[in-house]
Amino acid sequence: MPSTIQTRNTRQKDAIRAAFVEANRPLSPDEALALAQKEVDALSIATVYRNIGSLVDDRWLTPVDVPGHSTRYEVAGKAHHHHFQCNTCGTVHELEGCEMQSRPKLPRGFKYASHEFFVYGTCSSCAK
Repeated sequence: MPSTIQTRNTRQKDAIRAAFVEANRPLSPDEALALAQKEVDALSIATVYRNIGSLVDDRWLTPVDVPGHSTRYEVAGKAHHHHFQCNTCGTVHELEGCEMQSRPKLPRGFKYASHEFFVYGTCSSCAK
Protein backbone atom coordinates (compact mmCIF):
# COMPACT_ATOMS: atom_id res chain seq x y z
CA MET A 1 0.00 0.00 0.00
CA PRO A 2 1.67 3.23 -1.06
CA SER A 3 2.09 5.90 1.54
CA THR A 4 0.77 9.40 1.01
CA ILE A 5 3.56 10.79 3.20
CA GLN A 6 7.15 10.57 1.98
CA THR A 7 9.51 9.12 4.56
CA ARG A 8 13.05 7.89 4.31
CA ASN A 9 13.50 4.23 3.41
CA THR A 10 16.30 2.38 5.15
CA ARG A 11 17.47 -1.23 5.29
CA GLN A 12 15.95 -1.41 8.79
CA LYS A 13 12.55 -0.12 7.65
CA ASP A 14 12.62 -2.43 4.62
CA ALA A 15 13.35 -5.40 6.91
CA ILE A 16 10.51 -4.43 9.25
CA ARG A 17 8.08 -4.09 6.33
CA ALA A 18 9.22 -7.47 5.01
CA ALA A 19 8.60 -9.02 8.45
CA PHE A 20 4.96 -7.90 8.40
CA VAL A 21 4.43 -9.02 4.81
CA GLU A 22 6.10 -12.40 5.42
CA ALA A 23 4.18 -13.08 8.64
CA ASN A 24 0.86 -12.07 7.07
CA ARG A 25 -0.63 -11.61 10.53
CA PRO A 26 -0.61 -8.99 13.28
CA LEU A 27 2.77 -8.77 15.02
CA SER A 28 3.96 -7.37 18.31
CA PRO A 29 7.08 -5.20 18.16
CA ASP A 30 9.07 -8.13 19.63
CA GLU A 31 7.77 -10.49 16.92
CA ALA A 32 8.59 -7.92 14.23
CA LEU A 33 12.10 -7.55 15.70
CA ALA A 34 12.74 -11.31 15.64
CA LEU A 35 11.62 -11.60 12.01
CA ALA A 36 13.37 -8.42 10.81
CA GLN A 37 16.65 -9.48 12.45
CA LYS A 38 16.86 -12.25 9.83
CA GLU A 39 17.59 -9.44 7.35
CA VAL A 40 19.35 -6.89 9.58
CA ASP A 41 20.85 -8.67 12.58
CA ALA A 42 21.97 -5.48 14.39
CA LEU A 43 18.38 -4.18 14.57
CA SER A 44 17.27 -2.96 18.01
CA ILE A 45 13.82 -2.89 19.62
CA ALA A 46 14.03 0.93 19.78
CA THR A 47 14.48 1.04 15.99
CA VAL A 48 11.50 -1.31 15.55
CA TYR A 49 9.26 0.89 17.74
CA ARG A 50 10.38 4.05 15.92
CA ASN A 51 9.74 2.49 12.50
CA ILE A 52 6.39 1.01 13.52
CA GLY A 53 5.35 4.50 14.63
CA SER A 54 6.46 5.90 11.29
CA LEU A 55 4.67 3.15 9.35
CA VAL A 56 1.47 3.80 11.33
CA ASP A 57 1.80 7.54 10.61
CA ASP A 58 2.27 6.66 6.92
CA ARG A 59 -0.86 4.45 7.12
CA TRP A 60 1.15 1.43 5.95
CA LEU A 61 0.50 -0.31 9.30
CA THR A 62 -2.59 -0.18 11.48
CA PRO A 63 -2.80 -0.99 15.21
CA VAL A 64 -4.72 -4.06 16.39
CA ASP A 65 -5.90 -3.69 19.96
CA VAL A 66 -5.79 -7.06 21.68
CA PRO A 67 -7.99 -7.21 24.79
CA GLY A 68 -5.82 -7.65 27.86
CA HIS A 69 -2.55 -7.60 25.86
CA SER A 70 -0.23 -5.16 24.16
CA THR A 71 -1.08 -3.70 20.77
CA ARG A 72 -0.15 -5.64 17.66
CA TYR A 73 0.21 -4.14 14.19
CA GLU A 74 -0.82 -5.36 10.74
CA VAL A 75 -0.50 -4.16 7.18
CA ALA A 76 -3.20 -1.55 6.54
CA GLY A 77 -5.82 -1.46 3.81
CA LYS A 78 -7.36 -4.87 4.25
CA ALA A 79 -11.08 -5.55 4.09
CA HIS A 80 -13.05 -5.72 7.35
CA HIS A 81 -11.98 -8.77 9.35
CA HIS A 82 -11.58 -10.09 12.88
CA HIS A 83 -8.80 -11.80 14.79
CA PHE A 84 -7.98 -15.10 16.50
CA GLN A 85 -5.57 -15.32 19.45
CA CYS A 86 -3.93 -18.60 20.42
CA ASN A 87 -4.31 -19.29 24.14
CA THR A 88 -1.09 -21.34 24.13
CA CYS A 89 1.51 -19.25 22.27
CA GLY A 90 -0.28 -15.88 22.20
CA THR A 91 0.04 -15.30 18.45
CA VAL A 92 -2.70 -13.30 16.77
CA HIS A 93 -4.02 -14.31 13.35
CA GLU A 94 -6.42 -12.70 10.90
CA LEU A 95 -9.81 -14.22 10.17
CA GLU A 96 -11.11 -13.39 6.71
CA GLY A 97 -14.38 -11.55 6.44
CA CYS A 98 -17.08 -11.17 9.03
CA GLU A 99 -19.81 -13.59 9.96
CA MET A 100 -21.90 -10.81 11.49
CA GLN A 101 -24.32 -10.25 8.60
CA SER A 102 -26.55 -7.69 10.29
CA ARG A 103 -26.17 -5.04 12.91
CA PRO A 104 -26.79 -6.12 16.50
CA LYS A 105 -30.11 -5.29 18.13
CA LEU A 106 -29.35 -2.21 20.19
CA PRO A 107 -31.36 -0.60 22.98
CA ARG A 108 -33.76 2.18 21.93
CA GLY A 109 -31.93 5.39 21.05
CA PHE A 110 -28.52 3.74 20.52
CA LYS A 111 -26.82 4.16 17.13
CA TYR A 112 -24.55 1.51 15.65
CA ALA A 113 -21.07 2.62 14.52
CA SER A 114 -18.94 -0.53 14.22
CA HIS A 115 -17.97 -3.75 15.96
CA GLU A 116 -14.90 -5.76 16.90
CA PHE A 117 -14.49 -9.16 18.46
CA PHE A 118 -11.77 -11.71 19.03
CA VAL A 119 -11.90 -15.46 18.74
CA TYR A 120 -9.74 -17.48 21.14
CA GLY A 121 -8.47 -21.05 20.90
CA THR A 122 -5.39 -23.00 19.84
CA CYS A 123 -3.50 -22.30 16.61
CA SER A 124 -2.53 -25.12 14.26
CA SER A 125 1.12 -25.08 15.41
CA CYS A 126 0.17 -25.52 19.08
CA ALA A 127 -2.60 -28.07 18.37
CA LYS A 128 -0.08 -30.62 17.04
